[in-house]
Amino acid sequence: MTQTEALPPDAEALLALAARLADEAATLINEIRDRGFETIIKADKSPVTEADQAAERHILAGLRAARPDIPAVGEEEIANGAFAEPGEIYWLVDPLDGTREFAAGRDDFTVNIGLIYRNRAVLGAMALPAYGQLYTGLVGQGAWRHDSNGTTPIAAVVPPENGLRILASRHYADDPRLKEWLAGRKIGTLGNIGSAAKFARVAEGEADFYPRLGPTMEWDTAAPQAIVEAAGGHVLDEKGAPLRYGKPGWFNPPFLCTGRHATEGQDA
Repeated sequence: MTQTEALPPDAEALLALAARLADEAATLINEIRDRGFETIIKADKSPVTEADQAAERHILAGLRAARPDIPAVGEEEIANGAFAEPGEIYWLVDPLDGTREFAAGRDDFTVNIGLIYRNRAVLGAMALPAYGQLYTGLVGQGAWRHDSNGTTPIAAVVPPENGLRILASRHYADDPRLKEWLAGRKIGTLGNIGSAAKFARVAEGEADFYPRLGPTMEWDTAAPQAIVEAAGGHVLDEKGAPLRYGKPGWFNPPFLCTGRHATEGQDA
């Protein structure tokens, strides 16, 4: 299968749609953050805010109006009992990834809109509202950062010889499994931040590895995986295979997000 065959025929238009809606949702989230909000604890013990709900309503309405032929699956709708069946093509939406970060007044939270095609994350748009950044990627075509400086192509890099630049989840900073995974590896730096922002830093070459050993859902990873892979990086499961979609209950296994491998070179 060629790269062209692995993408839906209107992939560029779909990426533009996702990018626009992610950017608009980021504006909504920043407005709610500025005026204040209430945090509610859901049945699964995870937090949700007005910003999560407003952003998801806006994104899903926009996706369904523009492309009613493509199902759109949103985290909050599923949490509220909606049913969705994976098909050949569908959207996965996490309207505010890193709600704990957002509620705590920190800046590492994202808006994720990814498209799944034949069980693969093939394109994604991820906004970082607090940073004024938007990342987009189309697998096989490239990845970009959009900010006040314009649009810049980005590319994952081969790890430097002086050690890996590792980013791990703030929420799992003390997980003993992380210490076991790091044992024996040459580490340059180790940082802990929340949300899918870690994927962006790998995609743009600012970090090399993000090991995720705790639970995630498919909407957490669809958009950022597409961006990382479009930038030349990898998101691999425990067996070393690319993370795939349409799994029972939308649950992901542990995974490893990496930059380029040494044998792949630096060409984007």
